[in-house]
Amino acid sequence: MTWNYKKHHNDIMMKKKSLSIVKKIHQLAYNSTFVYPLVIKDGQGCYLEDVDGEQYLDFTSNIASCPLGYNHPELNAIIKRYGSIGAHKIAGQDFYCEEHCQLAEKLLSISTPNSKVFFINSGAEAVENAIKLAYRRTGPLPGISCINAFHGRTLGALAFTSSKEIQKINFPELPVKRLKFCISDHDPQIDNIKEIASEYKVSFIIIELVQGEGGVNVASKKFVSNIHKTSIKYGIPLIIDEVQTGLGRTGKWWTYQHYGIKPSIFTIGKALQLGAVVFDKKYEPPKPGVLSSTWGGGSRIDMAIGRKTIDIIYNEKILEKVNKSGNLLKKCLIEIKNKDTKIIDVRGLGLMLGVEFHSKEIRNKVIKRLFKNKLLVIPSGLKTIRILPPLVITNEEISKGMVIFEKVLKEINH
Repeated sequence: MTWNYKKHHNDIMMKKKSLSIVKKIHQLAYNSTFVYPLVIKDGQGCYLEDVDGEQYLDFTSNIASCPLGYNHPELNAIIKRYGSIGAHKIAGQDFYCEEHCQLAEKLLSISTPNSKVFFINSGAEAVENAIKLAYRRTGPLPGISCINAFHGRTLGALAFTSSKEIQKINFPELPVKRLKFCISDHDPQIDNIKEIASEYKVSFIIIELVQGEGGVNVASKKFVSNIHKTSIKYGIPLIIDEVQTGLGRTGKWWTYQHYGIKPSIFTIGKALQLGAVVFDKKYEPPKPGVLSSTWGGGSRIDMAIGRKTIDIIYNEKILEKVNKSGNLLKKCLIEIKNKDTKIIDVRGLGLMLGVEFHSKEIRNKVIKRLFKNKLLVIPSGLKTIRILPPLVITNEEISKGMVIFEKVLKEINH
Protein backbone atom coordinates (compact mmCIF):
# COMPACT_ATOMS: atom_id res chain seq x y z
CA MET A 1 0.00 0.00 0.00
CA THR A 2 1.61 3.25 -1.21
CA TRP A 3 -0.13 6.61 -0.90
CA ASN A 4 -0.67 8.64 -4.09
CA TYR A 5 -0.95 12.38 -3.46
CA LYS A 6 -2.61 13.10 -6.84
CA LYS A 7 -5.38 10.54 -6.33
CA HIS A 8 -6.20 11.87 -2.85
CA HIS A 9 -5.55 15.57 -3.53
CA ASN A 10 -9.06 16.67 -2.52
CA ASP A 11 -8.89 14.76 0.78
CA ILE A 12 -6.26 17.10 2.15
CA MET A 13 -6.98 20.44 0.49
CA MET A 14 -7.41 21.98 3.94
CA LYS A 15 -3.93 20.75 4.94
CA LYS A 16 -2.22 23.24 2.68
CA LYS A 17 1.30 23.07 4.10
CA SER A 18 1.30 19.26 4.18
CA LEU A 19 0.04 19.12 0.59
CA SER A 20 2.75 21.51 -0.58
CA ILE A 21 5.55 19.51 1.04
CA VAL A 22 4.19 16.16 -0.15
CA LYS A 23 3.84 17.46 -3.71
CA LYS A 24 7.40 18.79 -3.70
CA ILE A 25 8.81 15.53 -2.31
CA HIS A 26 7.07 13.60 -5.10
CA GLN A 27 8.67 15.95 -7.62
CA LEU A 28 12.16 15.74 -6.12
CA ALA A 29 12.48 12.27 -4.59
CA TYR A 30 11.53 8.68 -5.28
CA ASN A 31 7.97 7.80 -4.26
CA SER A 32 8.90 4.98 -1.90
CA THR A 33 6.56 3.44 0.67
CA PHE A 34 4.61 6.46 1.95
CA VAL A 35 1.35 5.28 3.54
CA TYR A 36 -0.52 8.59 3.91
CA PRO A 37 0.19 12.34 3.68
CA LEU A 38 1.53 12.81 7.19
CA VAL A 39 4.25 15.46 7.34
CA ILE A 40 5.68 15.20 10.84
CA LYS A 41 6.64 18.32 12.74
CA ASP A 42 6.73 17.33 16.42
CA GLY A 43 5.61 14.74 18.94
CA GLN A 44 4.63 14.31 22.56
CA GLY A 45 4.24 10.95 24.28
CA CYS A 46 2.17 8.73 21.98
CA TYR A 47 1.07 11.61 19.75
CA LEU A 48 2.56 13.10 16.59
CA GLU A 49 1.87 16.59 15.28
CA ASP A 50 2.00 17.49 11.59
CA VAL A 51 3.08 20.77 10.00
CA ASP A 52 -0.55 21.93 9.87
CA GLY A 53 -0.95 21.55 13.64
CA GLU A 54 -3.04 18.34 13.51
CA GLN A 55 -2.39 15.76 16.26
CA TYR A 56 -2.46 12.01 15.66
CA LEU A 57 -2.47 9.09 18.10
CA ASP A 58 0.47 7.01 16.93
CA PHE A 59 0.01 3.24 16.81
CA THR A 60 3.14 2.81 14.65
CA SER A 61 6.06 4.12 16.77
CA ASN A 62 7.56 5.12 13.41
CA ILE A 63 7.73 1.43 12.46
CA ALA A 64 8.87 0.41 15.98
CA SER A 65 11.74 2.93 15.92
CA CYS A 66 10.46 5.15 18.75
CA PRO A 67 9.79 2.71 21.62
CA LEU A 68 9.46 5.45 24.24
CA GLY A 69 7.28 7.69 22.11
CA TYR A 70 8.23 11.33 21.60
CA ASN A 71 9.76 14.13 23.64
CA HIS A 72 10.89 11.87 26.49
CA PRO A 73 12.65 14.18 29.00
CA GLU A 74 15.60 11.85 29.66
CA LEU A 75 16.26 11.41 25.95
CA ASN A 76 15.86 15.16 25.37
CA ALA A 77 18.49 15.81 28.02
CA ILE A 78 20.96 13.65 26.08
CA ILE A 79 20.23 15.47 22.83
CA LYS A 80 20.70 18.81 24.57
CA ARG A 81 23.98 17.70 26.17
CA TYR A 82 25.41 16.37 22.92
CA GLY A 83 24.30 19.46 21.03
CA SER A 84 27.34 21.28 22.42
CA ILE A 85 29.82 18.57 21.36
CA GLY A 86 31.59 19.34 18.09
CA ALA A 87 32.55 15.76 17.22
CA HIS A 88 29.16 14.14 17.80
CA LYS A 89 29.56 11.86 14.78
CA ILE A 90 32.85 10.12 14.05
CA ALA A 91 34.18 7.25 11.93
CA GLY A 92 33.27 4.80 14.64
CA GLN A 93 35.06 1.71 13.39
CA ASP A 94 38.31 3.65 12.86
CA PHE A 95 38.31 5.81 15.99
CA TYR A 96 37.21 5.01 19.54
CA CYS A 97 34.63 6.80 21.66
CA GLU A 98 33.29 6.16 25.15
CA GLU A 99 29.68 5.84 23.97
CA HIS A 100 30.62 2.82 21.85
CA CYS A 101 31.99 1.08 24.92
CA GLN A 102 29.04 2.06 27.12
CA LEU A 103 26.38 0.88 24.68
CA ALA A 104 28.20 -2.39 23.98
CA GLU A 105 28.45 -3.14 27.69
CA LYS A 106 24.78 -2.29 28.31
CA LEU A 107 23.53 -4.24 25.29
CA LEU A 108 25.52 -7.38 26.08
CA SER A 109 24.25 -7.31 29.68
CA ILE A 110 20.75 -8.13 28.37
CA SER A 111 21.87 -10.49 25.61
CA THR A 112 23.23 -14.01 25.28
CA PRO A 113 26.33 -14.76 27.37
CA ASN A 114 29.80 -15.13 25.83
CA SER A 115 28.90 -12.68 23.05
CA LYS A 116 30.34 -9.68 21.25
CA VAL A 117 28.66 -6.90 19.26
CA PHE A 118 29.30 -5.03 16.02
CA PHE A 119 27.51 -1.70 15.45
CA ILE A 120 26.31 -0.55 12.06
CA ASN A 121 23.82 1.99 10.65
CA SER A 122 20.58 0.08 10.09
CA GLY A 123 18.71 -3.18 10.52
CA ALA A 124 19.34 -4.27 6.94
CA GLU A 125 23.08 -3.67 7.39
CA ALA A 126 22.95 -5.63 10.64
CA VAL A 127 21.53 -8.56 8.65
CA GLU A 128 24.23 -8.13 5.99
CA ASN A 129 26.95 -8.42 8.60
CA ALA A 130 25.23 -11.31 10.37
CA ILE A 131 25.25 -13.37 7.18
CA LYS A 132 28.86 -12.34 6.53
CA LEU A 133 29.83 -13.73 9.94
CA ALA A 134 28.07 -16.99 9.10
CA TYR A 135 29.59 -17.22 5.62
CA ARG A 136 33.08 -16.54 6.98
CA ARG A 137 32.75 -19.57 9.24
CA THR A 138 30.83 -21.98 6.97
CA GLY A 139 31.60 -20.87 3.42
CA PRO A 140 29.35 -19.45 0.66
CA LEU A 141 26.69 -22.15 0.75
CA PRO A 142 22.94 -21.51 0.49
CA GLY A 143 21.18 -19.94 3.47
CA ILE A 144 17.74 -20.94 4.68
CA SER A 145 15.01 -18.34 5.15
CA CYS A 146 11.23 -18.38 5.42
CA ILE A 147 8.43 -17.64 3.00
CA ASN A 148 7.00 -14.13 3.71
CA ALA A 149 10.22 -13.17 5.52
CA PHE A 150 11.53 -9.61 5.51
CA HIS A 151 15.19 -9.04 6.36
CA GLY A 152 15.90 -5.76 4.59
CA ARG A 153 16.34 -4.23 1.14
CA THR A 154 20.13 -4.24 0.67
CA LEU A 155 21.05 -6.93 -1.84
CA GLY A 156 22.34 -9.58 0.56
CA ALA A 157 19.46 -9.18 3.00
CA LEU A 158 17.02 -8.95 0.10
CA ALA A 159 18.05 -12.40 -1.15
CA PHE A 160 16.62 -13.85 2.06
CA THR A 161 13.56 -11.58 2.02
CA SER A 162 10.43 -13.16 0.55
CA SER A 163 7.75 -10.58 1.19
CA LYS A 164 6.62 -8.71 -1.95
CA GLU A 165 7.53 -9.31 -5.58
CA ILE A 166 8.07 -5.59 -6.22
CA GLN A 167 11.00 -5.63 -3.79
CA LYS A 168 12.95 -8.25 -5.76
CA ILE A 169 12.28 -8.03 -9.52
CA ASN A 170 15.51 -8.09 -11.60
CA PHE A 171 17.79 -8.03 -8.56
CA PRO A 172 20.49 -10.72 -8.23
CA GLU A 173 20.20 -13.21 -5.37
CA LEU A 174 22.51 -15.19 -3.15
CA PRO A 175 21.65 -18.92 -3.03
CA VAL A 176 18.72 -19.59 -0.70
CA LYS A 177 16.43 -22.42 0.40
CA ARG A 178 12.87 -21.40 1.35
CA LEU A 179 11.10 -22.79 4.38
CA LYS A 180 7.41 -22.46 5.19
CA PHE A 181 6.87 -20.25 8.24
CA CYS A 182 4.72 -22.42 10.49
CA ILE A 183 2.32 -20.70 12.88
CA SER A 184 0.74 -23.92 14.14
CA ASP A 185 2.37 -26.85 15.92
CA HIS A 186 0.16 -29.09 13.78
CA ASP A 187 1.30 -27.75 10.40
CA PRO A 188 2.10 -30.70 8.10
CA GLN A 189 5.38 -28.97 7.10
CA ILE A 190 6.55 -28.45 10.69
CA ASP A 191 9.47 -30.86 10.21
CA ASN A 192 10.66 -29.59 6.81
CA ILE A 193 13.75 -27.95 8.32
CA LYS A 194 15.05 -31.41 9.24
CA GLU A 195 14.69 -32.60 5.65
CA ILE A 196 16.41 -29.54 4.15
CA ALA A 197 19.31 -29.66 6.62
CA SER A 198 19.87 -33.39 6.11
CA GLU A 199 19.75 -33.13 2.31
CA TYR A 200 21.75 -29.94 1.69
CA LYS A 201 24.85 -28.26 3.06
CA VAL A 202 23.85 -24.76 4.14
CA SER A 203 25.60 -21.75 5.66
CA PHE A 204 22.94 -20.55 8.09
CA ILE A 205 19.28 -20.30 8.99
CA ILE A 206 17.78 -16.82 9.34
CA ILE A 207 14.31 -16.20 10.76
CA GLU A 208 12.03 -13.58 12.30
CA LEU A 209 10.05 -15.08 15.17
CA VAL A 210 7.23 -12.63 14.47
CA GLN A 211 7.06 -11.65 10.81
CA GLY A 212 6.49 -7.90 10.72
CA GLU A 213 6.31 -7.02 7.03
CA GLY A 214 4.93 -10.47 6.22
CA GLY A 215 1.67 -10.13 8.17
CA VAL A 216 2.48 -10.17 11.92
CA ASN A 217 2.72 -13.97 11.85
CA VAL A 218 3.88 -15.57 15.12
CA ALA A 219 6.07 -18.67 14.80
CA SER A 220 4.82 -21.81 16.54
CA LYS A 221 6.80 -23.11 19.51
CA LYS A 222 7.38 -26.51 17.89
CA PHE A 223 8.51 -24.91 14.63
CA VAL A 224 11.13 -22.82 16.41
CA SER A 225 12.21 -25.75 18.58
CA ASN A 226 12.73 -27.86 15.45
CA ILE A 227 14.84 -25.13 13.85
CA HIS A 228 16.93 -24.66 16.98
CA LYS A 229 17.55 -28.38 17.48
CA THR A 230 18.38 -28.86 13.80
CA SER A 231 20.84 -25.97 13.83
CA ILE A 232 22.67 -27.56 16.77
CA LYS A 233 22.61 -31.06 15.28
CA TYR A 234 24.13 -29.97 11.96
CA GLY A 235 26.30 -27.12 13.26
CA ILE A 236 24.34 -24.51 11.29
CA PRO A 237 24.50 -20.92 12.61
CA LEU A 238 21.03 -19.73 13.65
CA ILE A 239 20.43 -16.02 13.00
CA ILE A 240 17.40 -14.45 14.68
CA ASP A 241 16.24 -11.18 13.12
CA GLU A 242 15.14 -8.93 16.02
CA VAL A 243 15.27 -5.68 14.06
CA GLN A 244 11.57 -4.94 14.55
CA THR A 245 10.79 -7.19 17.52
CA GLY A 246 13.76 -6.44 19.76
CA LEU A 247 14.22 -4.24 22.83
CA GLY A 248 10.93 -5.06 24.51
CA ARG A 249 8.43 -4.85 21.66
CA THR A 250 7.01 -8.34 22.36
CA GLY A 251 7.21 -8.16 26.17
CA LYS A 252 10.73 -9.50 26.60
CA TRP A 253 14.05 -7.93 25.71
CA TRP A 254 14.30 -10.29 22.74
CA THR A 255 11.59 -12.40 21.14
CA TYR A 256 13.77 -15.52 21.17
CA GLN A 257 13.39 -15.47 24.97
CA HIS A 258 9.71 -16.41 24.52
CA TYR A 259 10.92 -19.64 22.92
CA GLY A 260 13.65 -20.62 25.38
CA ILE A 261 16.41 -20.71 22.73
CA LYS A 262 19.78 -19.05 22.24
CA PRO A 263 20.68 -17.93 18.72
CA SER A 264 24.21 -18.04 17.33
CA ILE A 265 23.76 -14.50 16.03
CA PHE A 266 20.95 -11.96 16.28
CA THR A 267 20.33 -8.61 14.65
CA ILE A 268 19.00 -5.39 16.15
CA GLY A 269 17.85 -2.06 14.70
CA LYS A 270 14.99 0.44 14.93
CA ALA A 271 14.37 0.82 18.71
CA LEU A 272 18.12 0.86 19.44
CA GLN A 273 18.52 3.90 17.12
CA LEU A 274 21.25 2.12 15.16
CA GLY A 275 21.96 -1.35 13.83
CA ALA A 276 23.80 -4.04 15.77
CA VAL A 277 24.85 -7.66 15.39
CA VAL A 278 25.28 -9.68 18.58
CA PHE A 279 27.18 -12.92 18.01
CA ASP A 280 28.70 -15.80 19.92
CA LYS A 281 32.45 -15.18 20.29
CA LYS A 282 33.23 -18.27 18.23
CA TYR A 283 31.92 -16.41 15.16
CA GLU A 284 34.34 -13.52 15.61
CA PRO A 285 36.67 -13.36 12.58
CA PRO A 286 40.29 -13.98 13.68
CA LYS A 287 41.56 -10.98 11.70
CA PRO A 288 40.37 -7.34 11.84
CA GLY A 289 38.83 -5.69 8.80
CA VAL A 290 36.31 -8.38 7.89
CA LEU A 291 33.56 -6.09 9.19
CA SER A 292 33.73 -2.31 9.18
CA SER A 293 31.79 0.86 8.36
CA THR A 294 32.50 4.58 8.45
CA TRP A 295 29.49 5.45 10.59
CA GLY A 296 29.08 2.10 12.38
CA GLY A 297 29.46 2.86 16.08
CA GLY A 298 30.12 6.49 15.18
CA SER A 299 26.90 8.34 15.90
CA ARG A 300 27.57 9.23 19.52
CA ILE A 301 24.12 10.78 20.05
CA ASP A 302 22.34 7.65 18.78
CA MET A 303 24.52 5.37 20.90
CA ALA A 304 23.90 7.47 24.00
CA ILE A 305 20.14 7.45 23.33
CA GLY A 306 20.23 3.68 22.70
CA ARG A 307 21.93 3.12 26.04
CA LYS A 308 19.53 5.45 27.86
CA THR A 309 16.56 3.70 26.20
CA ILE A 310 17.71 0.38 27.68
CA ASP A 311 18.10 2.04 31.10
CA ILE A 312 14.59 3.53 30.96
CA ILE A 313 12.99 0.25 29.89
CA TYR A 314 14.73 -1.50 32.79
CA ASN A 315 14.27 1.17 35.47
CA GLU A 316 10.62 1.84 34.69
CA LYS A 317 9.77 -1.88 34.39
CA ILE A 318 8.43 -1.28 30.90
CA LEU A 319 8.62 -4.96 29.91
CA GLU A 320 5.90 -5.70 32.49
CA LYS A 321 3.89 -2.78 31.15
CA VAL A 322 4.21 -4.05 27.57
CA ASN A 323 2.72 -7.41 28.55
CA LYS A 324 -0.21 -5.78 30.37
CA SER A 325 -0.84 -3.18 27.66
CA GLY A 326 -0.45 -5.78 24.92
CA ASN A 327 -2.94 -8.12 26.58
CA LEU A 328 -5.45 -5.28 27.01
CA LEU A 329 -5.06 -4.08 23.42
CA LYS A 330 -5.33 -7.62 22.04
CA LYS A 331 -8.43 -8.29 24.14
CA CYS A 332 -10.07 -5.09 22.85
CA LEU A 333 -9.26 -6.00 19.24
CA ILE A 334 -10.65 -9.51 19.66
CA GLU A 335 -13.87 -8.06 21.11
CA ILE A 336 -14.15 -5.80 18.06
CA LYS A 337 -13.43 -8.76 15.76
CA ASN A 338 -16.22 -10.78 17.37
CA LYS A 339 -18.68 -8.01 16.47
CA ASP A 340 -17.36 -7.20 12.98
CA THR A 341 -17.28 -9.73 10.16
CA LYS A 342 -14.72 -7.74 8.15
CA ILE A 343 -11.96 -8.95 10.53
CA ILE A 344 -10.85 -12.58 10.26
CA ASP A 345 -7.98 -12.70 12.79
CA VAL A 346 -6.17 -10.84 15.57
CA ARG A 347 -2.68 -12.05 16.50
CA GLY A 348 0.70 -11.01 17.83
CA LEU A 349 2.90 -10.74 20.91
CA GLY A 350 3.13 -7.85 23.38
CA LEU A 351 2.68 -4.55 21.56
CA MET A 352 3.28 -6.04 18.12
CA LEU A 353 -0.22 -6.94 16.92
CA GLY A 354 -1.88 -7.66 13.61
CA VAL A 355 -5.50 -7.35 12.52
CA GLU A 356 -6.26 -9.32 9.36
CA PHE A 357 -9.21 -8.39 7.12
CA HIS A 358 -11.10 -10.34 4.47
CA SER A 359 -9.53 -8.33 1.66
CA LYS A 360 -6.73 -5.93 0.86
CA GLU A 361 -9.29 -3.37 -0.33
CA ILE A 362 -11.06 -3.30 3.04
CA ARG A 363 -7.72 -3.13 4.88
CA ASN A 364 -6.56 -0.16 2.81
CA LYS A 365 -9.88 1.64 3.25
CA VAL A 366 -9.65 1.17 7.03
CA ILE A 367 -6.09 2.57 7.16
CA LYS A 368 -7.08 5.69 5.20
CA ARG A 369 -10.17 6.30 7.33
CA LEU A 370 -8.20 5.80 10.54
CA PHE A 371 -5.78 8.45 9.32
CA LYS A 372 -8.67 10.86 8.71
CA ASN A 373 -9.78 10.15 12.27
CA LYS A 374 -6.28 10.90 13.60
CA LEU A 375 -5.14 7.33 14.36
CA LEU A 376 -1.97 6.05 12.69
CA VAL A 377 -1.49 2.38 11.76
CA ILE A 378 0.48 0.69 8.95
CA PRO A 379 -0.15 -2.17 6.52
CA SER A 380 1.45 -5.61 6.77
CA GLY A 381 1.29 -8.63 4.50
CA LEU A 382 -1.52 -8.80 1.96
CA LYS A 383 -4.48 -7.68 4.09
CA THR A 384 -3.31 -7.07 7.64
CA ILE A 385 -2.95 -3.91 9.72
CA ARG A 386 0.14 -3.73 11.90
CA ILE A 387 -0.24 -2.09 15.33
CA LEU A 388 3.00 -1.01 17.03
CA PRO A 389 2.26 1.71 19.60
CA PRO A 390 4.99 3.16 21.81
CA LEU A 391 5.80 0.88 24.73
CA VAL A 392 4.74 3.66 27.13
CA ILE A 393 1.15 3.79 25.86
CA THR A 394 -1.48 4.26 28.60
CA ASN A 395 -4.76 2.40 29.06
CA GLU A 396 -6.56 5.65 28.27
CA GLU A 397 -4.73 5.96 24.95
CA ILE A 398 -5.50 2.34 24.13
CA SER A 399 -9.17 3.02 24.87
CA LYS A 400 -9.16 6.14 22.71
CA GLY A 401 -7.56 4.24 19.84
CA MET A 402 -10.11 1.45 20.08
CA VAL A 403 -13.02 3.92 20.07
CA ILE A 404 -11.66 5.38 16.81
CA PHE A 405 -11.02 1.91 15.38
CA GLU A 406 -14.55 0.70 16.11
CA LYS A 407 -16.06 3.95 14.80
CA VAL A 408 -14.24 3.59 11.49
CA LEU A 409 -15.33 -0.02 11.06
CA LYS A 410 -18.96 0.97 11.63
CA GLU A 411 -18.65 3.79 9.08
CA ILE A 412 -17.36 1.34 6.47
CA ASN A 413 -20.40 -0.88 7.12
CA HIS A 414 -22.72 1.90 5.90
